[in-house]
Amino acid sequence: MSPLVHVDGRRVRLPLAIEADVVIVGSGPAGAAVARRLAAAGVDVAVLEEGFEATPETFEASGVRALARLYRDMGTSIAFGRAPMPFLQGRAVGGTSVVNGAICWRFSRETLDDWVRADPALRDALPWESLERVEDEIEERLGLRATDAAVAGPKTLLLGAGAEALGIAHRPIRRNVGACAGEGRCLQGCPHGHKLSMDRTFLRDAADRSARIFAGVRVRRVVIERGRAVGVSGRSAAGGAVVARARRAVVLAASAIQTPCLLLASGLGDAAVGRNLTAHPGVSVTARFDAPVRNYRGATQGHEVTGWRDQGLKLEALGFDLSILASRVPGVAGELARHIDELDHFAVWGAAVRAQSRGRVRSGPARALVTYSLGRDDMVTARRGARVLAETFFAAGAREVYPGIAGFPAVLPDPRRAADIERDAPLEPRAYAMSMTHLFGTARMGSDPGRSVVRPDFRHHRVDRLYVADSSVFPGNLGVNPQVPIMAIATLCAERILVPS
Repeated sequence: MSPLVHVDGRRVRLPLAIEADVVIVGSGPAGAAVARRLAAAGVDVAVLEEGFEATPETFEASGVRALARLYRDMGTSIAFGRAPMPFLQGRAVGGTSVVNGAICWRFSRETLDDWVRADPALRDALPWESLERVEDEIEERLGLRATDAAVAGPKTLLLGAGAEALGIAHRPIRRNVGACAGEGRCLQGCPHGHKLSMDRTFLRDAADRSARIFAGVRVRRVVIERGRAVGVSGRSAAGGAVVARARRAVVLAASAIQTPCLLLASGLGDAAVGRNLTAHPGVSVTARFDAPVRNYRGATQGHEVTGWRDQGLKLEALGFDLSILASRVPGVAGELARHIDELDHFAVWGAAVRAQSRGRVRSGPARALVTYSLGRDDMVTARRGARVLAETFFAAGAREVYPGIAGFPAVLPDPRRAADIERDAPLEPRAYAMSMTHLFGTARMGSDPGRSVVRPDFRHHRVDRLYVADSSVFPGNLGVNPQVPIMAIATLCAERILVPS
């Protein structure tokens, strides 16, 4: 048995009873942060995770195989709306931190100020000084550092060169990695164990303080007695019934998709549950360079352009393995074959949109039912993102740019044509191949029970001893990668549990 995992659900065929002071559902950045802080204070903690432990020697280079093994729904999660948008969630001990790009940003003071203006009760709930203190601790533990140019790879360095030529602010991405080898396999799991994901950091810290981690356990509902959360129930991967009793609190940290589904399955379908889903949809553009770029090598995401953030855009270099990169090049038949033969020369960059549109999460018979559509204002921003990406590619020396927008020319051979995207490309979401990242808001925090799910101290409005600690409590999105803010907010949740109101 792994020194990290206390019980593997694949071996649990008979009923399993668990008791702990605090039961945490989910082992990603939120659940791991809660477990670490509580365990350090001597609290008896049990962490229940639906996925399994994945170790570096088991990670494969194939992106398709990684999707099947390490992602929820085998990587086929879709938000339905005017245009279906895929979204990815890790399903492993450590959650999505095992398979993300390791990008780290601190919480934005402007974002917190916006939240407080909308609900002044959040000022005392989320003190800026406390967030800074916690984020300092997180940065030190995760060894955050800017991506080294020696491992960045051409695709990353070219993004910086293009932004520099245009006079736009940019920088190497700060990541939670150790001695990165630049193999471009963050999204499949680092084969060297260099990514300092939750299974290699916060969960180990918690386990060292006697926290118990139960892998392969799918929680079905929260057990509520006399208005209090007293535990959770579910099934092991082998079919055994699992009941985990909590003497002190139940913490949901299962993501902005799974947490509202758990609340709904537990009969807690208050008006705001599953609503107010916000995200950072992304539009991507492909380009061809004369010199080899090897999009699949180097830091998976090693550089970002920050100069467009005031317009709701952040550009990032993207890294895919060959199987996924091949799906991003244009053409059919012989033309596609030629492009596949020249894959080393293609790069893909993306622009994340700080969207204002809102969606909803419902509970389905087999998986979450997610609906989300981008409104016109957000589509204007997304179209601008495609234009900015094309301009940056040309400024970096690309020979051709492929916007990938239906109803618009498939190939741009001239940098003067990049501006045509924002003028002539359609605003219909179905014309763009977009994905959705960074999900928030489906069990949001607030003082009004009619418009929120948890109180400013993370407790459910109606059920005592039930807390929510993940990004579903965020009143809105951040405009930046949320891994560190999620961990910071979750740590404050743990501190509230230690000193309840």
